[in-house]
Amino acid sequence: MTKRSKAYRAAAEKIQSGILYTPAEAVKLAKATSVTKFDSTVDVVLRLGVDPRKADQMVRGTVSLPHGTGKTARVIVFAQGERAEQALAAGADEVGGDELIEKVAKGWTDFDAAVATPDLMGKVGRLGRVLGPRGLMPNPKTGTVTMDVTKAVTDIKGGRIEFRVDRAANLNFIIGKSSFTEAQLEDNFKAALEEVLRLKPSTSKGRYILKATMATTMGPGIPMDVTKA
Repeated sequence: MTKRSKAYRAAAEKIQSGILYTPAEAVKLAKATSVTKFDSTVDVVLRLGVDPRKADQMVRGTVSLPHGTGKTARVIVFAQGERAEQALAAGADEVGGDELIEKVAKGWTDFDAAVATPDLMGKVGRLGRVLGPRGLMPNPKTGTVTMDVTKAVTDIKGGRIEFRVDRAANLNFIIGKSSFTEAQLEDNFKAALEEVLRLKPSTSKGRYILKATMATTMGPGIPMDVTKA
């Protein structure tokens, strides 16, 4: 059994057992139960009523949070020539072709998102073993395989998040930092939730969102009733 800190136990006592909180109440509790000395991240985990093993029930998407994520994402771009110059001008942290592909192939993953131009995807596709498990593989569906590298880099650094349901049908995304105002966190949560709801697979039957929890880094989970969003 994991031994919890005194601060964690005190925070957990603020959450009533058996209660499903509204998102607004959860946001207030999340700020009140942050136990770290640093500005912790506020996370949301949804348990979906889908079968991720079926391709037509895979829930994956992106959304730009109205108030950003509270951190500046590190973005790399696989591009050459003019597109590489555009990516650098947009603020990409590292840009390159074969040499960058080789660097990542050797295990370098010190970045939060990767963008690629379509002409390089033949080579970038070989990085699946490195990027795939970390959810960093460029994908046309999420706007990270594109000739418009300027928009892709700007969107990601401006607060766009990507989410994807895992094998256990859980979907995780961040909605900001504990230093955000309650209104900012609520706005970000609603924007993300609306996109998740919009992406509900037509083949998914029954309840779509089975369980929802909000928590700060290292803080206790706060169960939510998202129908009251």
